[in-house]
Amino acid sequence: MDDKLYEFKTDRITVRWSKVRCTHVAACIVGLPRVFDSARRPWIEPGLAPPDEVAAVVCRCPTGALHYERHDGGPPEPVPPVNTVMPERDGPLRLSGDVRVVHADGTSVLEDTRVALCRCGATKHAPVCDGSHWESGFEDDGRIGECDSTPLEGAPGAPLRVTLVEGGPLELEGPLRLAAMGGNAPPPLNIGEAWLCRCGRSGNKPFCDGSHSGAAR
Repeated sequence: MDDKLYEFKTDRITVRWSKVRCTHVAACIVGLPRVFDSARRPWIEPGLAPPDEVAAVVCRCPTGALHYERHDGGPPEPVPPVNTVMPERDGPLRLSGDVRVVHADGTSVLEDTRVALCRCGATKHAPVCDGSHWESGFEDDGRIGECDSTPLEGAPGAPLRVTLVEGGPLELEGPLRLAAMGGNAPPPLNIGEAWLCRCGRSGNKPFCDGSHSGAAR
């Protein structure tokens, strides 16, 4: 995955932004508009607010496009204690926790605490979402289909390994909480493994049902 990070520095904090991974959710702009302003260049001015405020808003970015590094002795970015996976309505899979994405041969793709992975099959920057679901017309209500994975008691903290199966789904291994978005969503599923669709064709989303056959990703 080709990516370029842009840095916005002060002597107290550095904010890094990935243009590739940004899907313009705008949580940063809404949360701290005097620092994050897309109509301004540079669009991020971390010196316009205390580092604690900047750091808190950066952590709201669901795609991992934003990260920070403190130079003032402040705390580093926290790792969420529970690995959570949520299918966004008409959009990507949002993952948070100790997430490690690898190729089928075990080669690392990325390690992060917040990731948005494509599930429409149209991204130009696989495996991350780049907003192509808007152009492709991908539609899904974000519900959780039928799951045959064995439930876990709770969702203890441990790495979540996400393998990009060649020509196939995302294979998730490790404790995870699979949850639907929205206030009326059913209780989340605590499971230790899952095979999730990334071609956009499954009839049992977010799970893979084999519909990817003949459509290598």
